[in-house]
Amino acid sequence: MDFPKFIVGGLLGGFINFFLGWLVWGILLMDYMGKHATNATAFRTEEGMVFWALILSNLLFGFLTAYILYVSNVRTIKNGAVIGAIAGALMTGAYDLGIYAQMDIYDTGIFLPDILASALVTGVVGAVIGWYYGRGPLTKAV
Repeated sequence: MDFPKFIVGGLLGGFINFFLGWLVWGILLMDYMGKHATNATAFRTEEGMVFWALILSNLLFGFLTAYILYVSNVRTIKNGAVIGAIAGALMTGAYDLGIYAQMDIYDTGIFLPDILASALVTGVVGAVIGWYYGRGPLTKAV
């Protein structure tokens, strides 16, 4: 494994995921998501957020995306975007349905917008990582 390239890809992915997530869910979809929350008290205010956990979450997601693209030998923007979007949609669909099955936090109106938004965000993250992986040699994963 080209460990340095993987590390940079994961950091890029985490950074982009953090800022796109803030834009998409923190600004564009905030009101919509709030309307479909069934337990609004379960969510922290912006002032009450635990930012170290939010940053670590985005970094882990960036590394997960970087790993998926690395083992898939993605080396182009297009392939990174497609695989990233599919992975993001599947992960978010699985997460949303699991949370819905076990907790009373939101209603079913959240599924489609959240899955589409995740596909878009993870597609962009994947495109950037795919672009980065396409620069120079990439050692195939073992």
